[in-house]
Amino acid sequence: MALNFQQVYEKIRLIGKEAQLRRQTVERQRQRAWELFQAWQEKTALLSEKVERARGYDPSLRCAIPLEAPLGAAFDPAPAPVSPILLAADGSQIVPDRHAAVLYSLVNIGIIRLRSGSGATPEVFTESLLLFDDELYTESGMLTEEAIALRRDLAERRKLLELARQTENATLSCRTASESLSLRQICLALTDGPLELWGAKNSDEQEYHRSLEHHLSILSQMQEQGIVPAGYVDKPTADLVVRLLEIALLPEEDMRNLRQYHPLRGATDLWLFGRLLKSGQRSAVFGLQSSSRPHYTGALAIHFFYLNVGGEKHPALARVEFPQWVAEDPEALNVLHTALLEQCRLMGAWPYPYILHRAHEIAVVRFEEKQQVEAMLALELRRSGGEVGEKSGKQLAKDNR
Repeated sequence: MALNFQQVYEKIRLIGKEAQLRRQTVERQRQRAWELFQAWQEKTALLSEKVERARGYDPSLRCAIPLEAPLGAAFDPAPAPVSPILLAADGSQIVPDRHAAVLYSLVNIGIIRLRSGSGATPEVFTESLLLFDDELYTESGMLTEEAIALRRDLAERRKLLELARQTENATLSCRTASESLSLRQICLALTDGPLELWGAKNSDEQEYHRSLEHHLSILSQMQEQGIVPAGYVDKPTADLVVRLLEIALLPEEDMRNLRQYHPLRGATDLWLFGRLLKSGQRSAVFGLQSSSRPHYTGALAIHFFYLNVGGEKHPALARVEFPQWVAEDPEALNVLHTALLEQCRLMGAWPYPYILHRAHEIAVVRFEEKQQVEAMLALELRRSGGEVGEKSGKQLAKDNR
């Protein structure tokens, strides 16, 4: 027996004994957060100033930045005059395994293109990048899992830009005063997860900054062509607005202790906006304060809203991230809101954008496919006189269990 169930059971019993006390504590924190949320509704300018002061003490502070709309504003979707073109990308990867016979890595990207409301079959694309030999190394050594994830995220965005450019009428038309009533064909470029570029930020700084430059360039090119990029964060755990409320509580003389100050721990953004937003509604738009804010500046500054894609009795919250230029375009913002709702409703009882779900299905590399790639690579190396190693003893023991 691999697991000591007696120890686990004893801990579970202890958790059970403390459950009621924890629940009472959480309910108090939620009520306190709700009262603060109501009290600071219209004080967005004061809150923004306080965030800026707190940022001076801790540049890595991660929280919401209130804009002009009241904190508790809620917006219904409005019908879009033109159905958008939807693009979605997701990726998966195989990291180098020193226990395998052949050392390699693989990044696989799945992309879907769909003309919303057209009834046409979605178009499916894949891009598979096999890395071998010197391609597995950077100046810091062998590629880590984080570094490969970084390359995957960048490849997703690069492919979205490429396909959007190829899509007929995918760009937003430039409007003049005389064209204010003209229809616009909006192209949405969706990815799963934050719009910020994550990955090897800590393990390989040079790799991260090179990738960040490419990422910012892609976002700028999307802006130039009117392509609306958005990151969809399902069931988010970053309590950005609750953290904002904690900063509202923080006395000025205690700013230096910001990292240790969590008086609302237990209250969450999911609970807060699940209580506020009716089915289909979105919240006010917030700016994002994070350690990467100095990189995402001007029109590329990251903003977000919360969106309730669940039903009346069972709210389901997502955080949707997009650049500032989208936040300042009411029509693009509404098209994004409406399209995401429509996509989530296609999934029925599992509210998640259908197009992102399909992109994931295309991108995932299954175990059988992984085995086939390894066998093909080993066979080609042997046929060509290359060197094929042996599996480690540890791996052989696992394979023969």
